[in-house]
Amino acid sequence: MWRDSFRLQLFCLLMAVLAVVVLVHNFFQLEHLDDDTVSGSNWITENNVQHSLSQTAKTTRKPYCGYTEQTLSKREQAEQESLLAAIQWPKPPAGKIPFAQSTDPTHSDFVIVKPSKFFKVGDQLEVLVRMKDFQGKPKQYGGDYLQARIHSPGLKAGAAGRIVDCHNGLYKVFFTLLWPGEVKVSVSLVHPSEAIQVLLRLREERPDRVYFKSSFKSGRYSETTECNVCLPAGLPVCNFTDLYTGEPWFCYKPRKLSCASRINHAKGGYLKGLLTQEESLFFQSDVNIKRPILSSGPDSVIVKPKAFTDSSSMDRAEDPTASPSGYYYEDQWRSRIHWIHNFNKSDDITECLQGKVIHLFGDSTIRQWFEYLTAFVPDLVEFNLGSPKNVGPFMSVDLKHNILLKFRCHGPPIRFSTVFSSELRYIANELNSIVGGRNTVIAITIWSHFSTFPVEVYIRRLRNIRRAVLQLLDRSPKTAIVIRTANVQELGPEVSLFNSDWYSFQLDSVMRKMFSGIAVHFVDAWEMSVAHYSPHNLHPNEIIVKNQIDAFLSYVCPLQT
Repeated sequence: MWRDSFRLQLFCLLMAVLAVVVLVHNFFQLEHLDDDTVSGSNWITENNVQHSLSQTAKTTRKPYCGYTEQTLSKREQAEQESLLAAIQWPKPPAGKIPFAQSTDPTHSDFVIVKPSKFFKVGDQLEVLVRMKDFQGKPKQYGGDYLQARIHSPGLKAGAAGRIVDCHNGLYKVFFTLLWPGEVKVSVSLVHPSEAIQVLLRLREERPDRVYFKSSFKSGRYSETTECNVCLPAGLPVCNFTDLYTGEPWFCYKPRKLSCASRINHAKGGYLKGLLTQEESLFFQSDVNIKRPILSSGPDSVIVKPKAFTDSSSMDRAEDPTASPSGYYYEDQWRSRIHWIHNFNKSDDITECLQGKVIHLFGDSTIRQWFEYLTAFVPDLVEFNLGSPKNVGPFMSVDLKHNILLKFRCHGPPIRFSTVFSSELRYIANELNSIVGGRNTVIAITIWSHFSTFPVEVYIRRLRNIRRAVLQLLDRSPKTAIVIRTANVQELGPEVSLFNSDWYSFQLDSVMRKMFSGIAVHFVDAWEMSVAHYSPHNLHPNEIIVKNQIDAFLSYVCPLQT
């Protein structure tokens, strides 16, 4: 009988071991379900076209990763196609253009149309820019990216110009003369048309040129893997796609740790060797990146005051999309769209923000607002949250006047040093958690960290944010929402490949179109950085930030007129 009992015990033991093995296998399969589902994602390049992600018949652009699998309504699809069409850039003739035949700012010039004309404040000034190549021959096609401004250094006055590409090597620049005195014209070539085509190629084919990483940790053991909006196939990945917005984000799965053990997000680095030797000639700091184009004649005009006109209204524009949106005079930004009050005293800011909660969402350029306000207003004291420097989240409090100021960076992709996984938040989700009301102020900026990705990635992010903004305004219409636009920056050969002003200009154009007609306000950081005399910088200097804050607070506390 003991033998039968032993056999029974042995059988039960074997069954128990088998059950444990099956259970462990099922858990493993369940944990890797997302990995198996998404590991087929891939970069779609010219030499690697996936039939499962083939383009639709409506567009000639190469599809990008999982973004071809977005489920868009007919309205969303139509809007996306309209946005992409609106930012379509003129192309040079077919075939490779030799460097010698590319745009040379030194040989190029500009002339003021009718320089001897009698000008008065409010008039239009027209400038003709004539592009030539390095052989001194006139260019026959357009597509160069220019920036232009008028300025009076003695008055610390300046305004941006509106540029029109004639598609034949000629460009017209239109300025509105907004102050009296001698007004000087400056025109710069940011990138030749040949360089723009390289930037286009990189945006569509090499969105992985900035890569990210995350650390995974359990006990004393840790691993770090690469992350991005999508990753090349072949290895299992962790799917961190946001459940509410559908924003995709993936990391390669650690070899020994689970996806749930992720502890942070960080910028990984920038890829090198992206250009051919010939392409690199189009990106030379002292040759064809942000180089001045000189005048072949007079480069300034004399502007007379406008007689019998109220000076307080002569520079106003009825059209909210008027160009320029504003101008500097004595280092103060004067908007043509709305009245700006200069908050020169900290008490003025305190009075405006008393009893309010101010949320700042975005990147380091809006973090500058947090830093400025915290430093300028004595009673606004930063509360130490233990956050990494320059990353956040940050919070400042004025208990006496009941002011709460908060900054939080937007969700990935974001090229910050290290962000805790628990602090990776999407702006749309944050907006959905805000009650809103007359004592709630929200400021948003999002652009710089999307410059390396196809525009569809950015459109999707803005669509989610816009939906959340509309829902917030629907439930709390008195909530003040302000959007800070992009700004220009200093460029060199390497920075141009990742954060060119041209990339920023395209994204900024998309953002303005997507938020037009909505009850939000804009702080035009773009024109405020183009029009100013200070060197271009991703993080504008304090006087520009101060003017941005004045514009922002003038929306929060509008002047009674």
